Amino acid sequence: MRKVFRMVFRVHSFELLKACIEDILSTIKPGEDDQKKRSYAIQELADSIYSVGALRGATVKPFGSFVSNLYAKSGDLDVSVDLWSSSRIPISKKKKQNALRELRRALQIRGVARSVEFIPNARVPIIQYMSNQFDISCDISINNYPGQIKSRIFYWINTIDERFGDMVLLVKEWAKSQNINDPKNGTLNSYSLCLLVIFCLQNCEPAILPPLKEIYDGNVAEETVFYDEKHVDEICVANISRFLRQNMGQRNQTSLPRLFASFFSQKLTVWGSCLVYHVSSAIYTGINNWLMSDWFRTPVHDAQVKKLRAVFRQLGPFKYSDIHLYGPV
Repeated sequence: MRKVFRMVFRVHSFELLKACIEDILSTIKPGEDDQKKRSYAIQELADSIYSVGALRGATVKPFGSFVSNLYAKSGDLDVSVDLWSSSRIPISKKKKQNALRELRRALQIRGVARSVEFIPNARVPIIQYMSNQFDISCDISINNYPGQIKSRIFYWINTIDERFGDMVLLVKEWAKSQNINDPKNGTLNSYSLCLLVIFCLQNCEPAILPPLKEIYDGNVAEETVFYDEKHVDEICVANISRFLRQNMGQRNQTSLPRLFASFFSQKLTVWGSCLVYHVSSAIYTGINNWLMSDWFRTPVHDAQVKKLRAVFRQLGPFKYSDIHLYGPV
């Protein structure tokens, strides 16, 4: 796949680019069997939880790319184990860590997982493992309400225009081929890449996507103790319907190959390099390797970093701080 992407960006024919894109998407898009495997892996996790006394009463809620329908065949499965609470007081990080320790023990006893890794001191404590039966990489967190809300909003954004979903899959695959889609090593997480795609489609003429605050104007970061999926759905559906009515007859007709190429225009390349520079400067490692990517060579200056911050402030309820690392910050 790395060779394919190198070839794509050296051609000058959109017809050839179209053929390459179609070939890539046909390779990475999941089928019905992939969806079933993920559903079975979720049930496998739920069965493991029911065997742990301390976790009885908890519910298993998938989120991330699987819920938003933005996942590839090789994509990870994100799941939140929601612990019941009678109050609106957020569960402490220590309690989340203890719950994950119990879950890790249950997974090992039942023999359903391999390569189990517990990361207790991450900003969001998680367990990562590979399902033995379904060969799916799973990331488990506790009461991850912000993740669930963002995933649901992305699901509805994905219903506005199918080019959004295709763009996300292509950009994520490109980022993997350039070794800049691995948050554990300080590079970009998939959520950050989705935000870049959204910004690109918001700035087309005419716009393909509206500002996020026009889809959901709540403060996602503050949703730490409650998540009403029905309420989020109702808001998103109403606002998206309004956007589509207002833009009826003005649909952007740009082809997917041209949109994909526009993602790498000079302006977005500068902002992209700023993002890599900013993340890398936060941990002072790896910047030289990251900037070896053909599309991240542009010299970076403080003024450009400030411009990038302003760009992400325009995105709405998804704050610039959403661009984060998995490790302690």
